[in-house]
Amino acid sequence: QVVFALNQTLLQQESLRAGNFQIPYTTEDLIKHYNCGDLSSIIFNHDTSQVPNFINATLPAHERITAQEIDSYFRQELIYKRNERMGRRVKDLLEEYPDKSFFFAFGAG
Repeated sequence: QVVFALNQTLLQQESLRAGNFQIPYTTEDLIKHYNCGDLSSIIFNHDTSQVPNFINATLPAHERITAQEIDSYFRQELIYKRNERMGRRVKDLLEEYPDKSFFFAFGAG
């Protein structure tokens, strides 16, 4: 799975560099939507995350299964578990210091 993930990441980067693949958004698009509080499913989806997208229609069936497994693993480990950890830490701080004020900043992920 690691070799597959590395190969797919390199293929995507090579396609991007060669101009065969274009990112469907610009940094300005992301900033505008973030500032407007409009992180809709069109803007805030897998393509805007820092996790490479391994799933594509050109993969053979057995590689598509591998890609889906890796994608699921990354989402679980890099997004969901991270969010749960941050949530627990915020909750613990608020409960431990109920008379203090806090400022928490989170990324769009």
